[in-house]
Amino acid sequence: MAGNSSKLMFIAIMILGTLTTINASNWLGIWMGLEINLIAFTPLIFKPKQASMSEASMIYFLVQSLGSAMMLMIIVTNNLLMEPISSINNSTATALAASLMLKLGMAPMHMWFPEVTSKMSWSSALLLLTWQKIAPLVVLSYVVEKSFVIYILVMTSTFIGAVGGLNQTSLRKIMAYSSISHMGWMIACMKMENNLWMAYLAIYIAMVTMAIILFEKTSMYHINQVNMNSLTPTSKIYMHIIIYKTSSVATIPSVFAKMNSYPINNSTQIMHSTNCNSANNPNHSTMLFTNNNNNINTYTSTNKWITEFKPPHKNLVMMVLLVNLSTPIVTVFMFM
Repeated sequence: MAGNSSKLMFIAIMILGTLTTINASNWLGIWMGLEINLIAFTPLIFKPKQASMSEASMIYFLVQSLGSAMMLMIIVTNNLLMEPISSINNSTATALAASLMLKLGMAPMHMWFPEVTSKMSWSSALLLLTWQKIAPLVVLSYVVEKSFVIYILVMTSTFIGAVGGLNQTSLRKIMAYSSISHMGWMIACMKMENNLWMAYLAIYIAMVTMAIILFEKTSMYHINQVNMNSLTPTSKIYMHIIIYKTSSVATIPSVFAKMNSYPINNSTQIMHSTNCNSANNPNHSTMLFTNNNNNINTYTSTNKWITEFKPPHKNLVMMVLLVNLSTPIVTVFMFM
């Protein structure tokens, strides 16, 4: 009982820290909100009886402390403690963007992020991949217009996020690399239209939440623990949607194909990339929806830790299907 009370207290403090950062009107308030968030989140991922989670909490704390120290040094040396958020020049904006990207785990300062995510439980990973992104991304949206290297960082994050997950079998590492790639696209949305990234972030949080619910309910930690023969057709559709919505590899060709056809701030570009996900990888669709025993045996023959996949509850599957399939429709109405 005491443990649950402590967890609720830390969650409340974490939410308070995020809200403090979002509502701050000067750089000192932003830094204080990020620190409150860090102090509250670190105990949530610490488990004294699990060495991997204790290691994850220590690495996370050290990296975030380094990012906070960089940010505070930049604020103090430029006399920005009580200055308005907009009172920064281009070089200061670039330095602040670098410290925020370290805290977010974006490329090229991403090496800690997949490792920390892989050592967490699914519930802690959910907070790291969703809620912990909100405050730094809001602050990054303040400086992205004045940073002159942001395009290079966007391309680096999207490329490393897309390629880095190809050689992974851990679902938590795959989700981490997916997050790196999606953060790159969010920064690109900030450059196109400063409010567009909020819709992107909301949709991404919904998709990641649904994916992690599935993985936690079925005790899945590695990609080759999935035995497609044990899935119902509805569960296969659900798995198909989760994979495509959390991976951004398929969106890259469709975005660049439309780059010359529409203005760069046209939301049709984003909608096109959303609708073309399933068309870019037919082989993956075939693997998910066929019951070919040879394919399944080849896929799992080298797996030494395979466990039985327990299909999620039918009502949960239907609820998630409705939410995911309604996403394009909701997005269309948002941009009308």
